[in-house]
Amino acid sequence: MAAGLPEPEPLRALIDALRGLPGVGVRTARRMAYHLLQHDPQGALRLGDALRDAVGGLRHCERCNSFSQTPVCATCENPERDASVLCVVETPADQNMIEASHGYQGLYYVLMGRLAPLEGVGPDQVRFAPLRERVRDGRVREVILATNFTAEGETTAYYLAEMLRECGVKVTRLARGVPSGSELEYVDAGTIAWALMERRPN
Repeated sequence: MAAGLPEPEPLRALIDALRGLPGVGVRTARRMAYHLLQHDPQGALRLGDALRDAVGGLRHCERCNSFSQTPVCATCENPERDASVLCVVETPADQNMIEASHGYQGLYYVLMGRLAPLEGVGPDQVRFAPLRERVRDGRVREVILATNFTAEGETTAYYLAEMLRECGVKVTRLARGVPSGSELEYVDAGTIAWALMERRPN
């Protein structure tokens, strides 16, 4: 394969930075870099400023560990939330998806990761200790484990369930099943298997 034109160092650095984003390969990163520099240099500057402000202006909420501008985030401060129910998620993006469902009114704890033994990520790196302390405050009655249904997410949920049951709280797991509106012939076998295992009276 013929080599392309040598790229100036600032352009190469921008492409490498964009490649660090999830799901962005070298071709997509190069396309994004050229677009920003050629068609939207002002947008590129705004993007840089927004990233700088976000990194410098956000902290972790002292209670739920999600991103916040204040020591305790607005969700944790909201008196209308049910403090007896705590939903544990892997990331703030997962938290936002649950909020978008409008079906949950409790509080959260965001792990900011998941157990991944093969990658050297253990309980100390995922900050399980603050979660244990929060559950022991006497207000939490139920913990909903809403980690992802990946091998790492399942490992994390299992570890948390064992840890939290020692605290005397009810521990539940986010249900798995066939999505609403879907046709069985188009649903993967693993999802159908979980739906059969977790079936309930009609």
